[in-house]
Amino acid sequence: MNIKVKFLALVLSMLMLVPSSVKADEGMWLLSLIGKNYSDMQQKGFKLTADDIYNINQSCIKDAIVGLGNAGSPFWHFCTAEIVSDKGLLTTNHHCGYGQIQEHSTVEHDYLRDGFWAYTMEEELPNPGLTASILVRVEDVTNQVLAALNDDMTEAERNKAIVEVSKQISAKAKEGTNYEATVKSMFNNNQFFLFVHNIYKDVRLVGAPPSSMGKFGGDTDNWMWPRHTADFSMFRIYTAPDGSPAEYSKDNVPLKPKHHLPINIKGVEENDFAMIMGFPGTTNRFVTSYGLEEVMNITNKLRYEIRTQKINVWKAAMNADQAVKIKYASKYASCSNYWKYSNEQNKALKALNTIGVKQDIEKRYNEWAKGKDAKYQNVLSEIEKMIAARKPYMAARTYLAEGLLSGPELPMQAFGVQMALIQAENATAEEKAKIMDELKKEAKTFYKDYDQALETKTIATLFEYVYKNIEPEYCPEFLAEINKKYKGNFEKYAADAMKKSVFANEETFMKFLEKPNVKKLAKDPMVVAGSGAYMDYVAVAKKIKNAAPDLDRMQRLFVYGLLDMNGNKPIAPDANSTIRCTYGNCLAYEPRDGVYYSYYTTLDGVMEKEDPTNPEFIVPAKLKELWNAKDYGRYANAKGELPTCFITNNDITGGNSGSPVMNAQGHLIGLAFDGNSEAMSGDIDFEENMQRCINLDVRYMLFIIDKFAGAKNLINEMTIVE
Repeated sequence: MNIKVKFLALVLSMLMLVPSSVKADEGMWLLSLIGKNYSDMQQKGFKLTADDIYNINQSCIKDAIVGLGNAGSPFWHFCTAEIVSDKGLLTTNHHCGYGQIQEHSTVEHDYLRDGFWAYTMEEELPNPGLTASILVRVEDVTNQVLAALNDDMTEAERNKAIVEVSKQISAKAKEGTNYEATVKSMFNNNQFFLFVHNIYKDVRLVGAPPSSMGKFGGDTDNWMWPRHTADFSMFRIYTAPDGSPAEYSKDNVPLKPKHHLPINIKGVEENDFAMIMGFPGTTNRFVTSYGLEEVMNITNKLRYEIRTQKINVWKAAMNADQAVKIKYASKYASCSNYWKYSNEQNKALKALNTIGVKQDIEKRYNEWAKGKDAKYQNVLSEIEKMIAARKPYMAARTYLAEGLLSGPELPMQAFGVQMALIQAENATAEEKAKIMDELKKEAKTFYKDYDQALETKTIATLFEYVYKNIEPEYCPEFLAEINKKYKGNFEKYAADAMKKSVFANEETFMKFLEKPNVKKLAKDPMVVAGSGAYMDYVAVAKKIKNAAPDLDRMQRLFVYGLLDMNGNKPIAPDANSTIRCTYGNCLAYEPRDGVYYSYYTTLDGVMEKEDPTNPEFIVPAKLKELWNAKDYGRYANAKGELPTCFITNNDITGGNSGSPVMNAQGHLIGLAFDGNSEAMSGDIDFEENMQRCINLDVRYMLFIIDKFAGAKNLINEMTIVE
């Protein structure tokens, strides 16, 4: 029996089974298959039906779940939001809206520092490029895709065929509609699902607390519990007058959703049922022990070390200048988030002996593979050999990517401009004019959030760090030349480069665009650095591919074998930015001997953490006044406390930020925004006893909207269950 036929039989058998021995706390489950988990959900306290979660013929919870993306890649959702009114009002995390808040901020109107509230719809702010996706339906198209494949194909041929048939399926799905469609693979290209969405393109900023509340705790508290962060912001979806998706227009009207989530302020108790729906980005739970060693010792380790250099430079400049702080706020947040994640994940992986867990799985896999086709018997040994062979190149690639390509900003910006101008040289007059116009527009956007002095320091720091730490064999030639010419003084090089480069600031670049000279541009220091780093990165990437030519196929066969080996146990596919559901309970935990963490925190903890000398722990005067007066209104709990955050054992990852936490009745009780450091291994292996999802309590959110901001217009718009 060939792979295709056997896999179809396996899928059919899996879909017919009701979960039994698998822990249902673990799993980011596809909505169309959630009925298979229904009995377990009921046991945990769920009060609705599977149709209340997902139904293509009537309104249901999935109609209120929104994936936030951008026009360039609408199916990759960086965060999740939820509809909380019949006028398309959205709630999501503050860090999800951070980029938009930053874009609208100036020194005179610093919405990052002071917060922003629209007290009328006319005051809401448009955000070009921001999209909001709502799922229409999910369909298993495994049969259609596998019918175009065969076992004689190379992996490249197989992937090409998958792309072609997926395009055909997607095109047919959106014929005669306003929908967008895409086919996503599951289980390392062993299974395939069609996702059809309505993608809205007019999403406006409605409200956000000051960053002192929305980012309370900063880098110190990131990935940590206990937490006291008011991590929320608010947006609204607008449509054309007929309800269809449309670009921004003053004539657009608020979305009339099929469903919106009621907000429940009765409170959260320990062991209460909790369900989260959202768009988790990426997990890697089928990685082998060999791949995990690579993640820990190369990817995570080097990313943390290299980003530490960058973060230290940026933080010092941002603390010294309010204008620089605004310009770099969003970029810094993006960089620092996975800087800390990498370090905390390595700590958790070591503490939980995740490599040992993977090795145990592999031992059982090898036992299963005995007597099977030879290709299954050799899978793990082949993966081990290929990962070992590519090790030196993976380290080099990380230095090039983190230290040069995404470290400083100017080199890759300059290289991109060079490529565009080369294209313009061979274009028609009309095409050339369009390219030049795009370059000018892009430059306006780039230099808006750029500081020449800070970029100079960043270049000097990272160029020197990469030169001193990358293996000499893979060190870019331009770095060696800089070191030789400037006798190791990278600060002097960076200063000289800025004097010579047309990219140094907006004025010099715009002047260059008046009479662009491609030949002259090739000698620009930033183009030399950008093109050199890029070409070296491409060369190293080829070495990686050549060292592990069949790694994708081996990993696909390994995952197929795992599915077969696990028999009747349902397994959730890795996250890939498609909508999922996870369920569990509100639970305290004990991270280590003698330490017990309660399941919730209160506003009292904000005041206990207050430190006026530390920008991460500043408390706004008005919030302190409300706390002193205990003016919590209807948002206090039975003890008279104002709850701020709570934890559950739901299975989430990046992309779930902003996801709704719902109770047994499908009411909104919180917004997911983080995970706990002790279980940062979760993207690779779910730790059922330690894994916790950190959530903002809706009572704290509503208290801020109502009592702190006085935005009664928003309170009145929402359906609040008391």
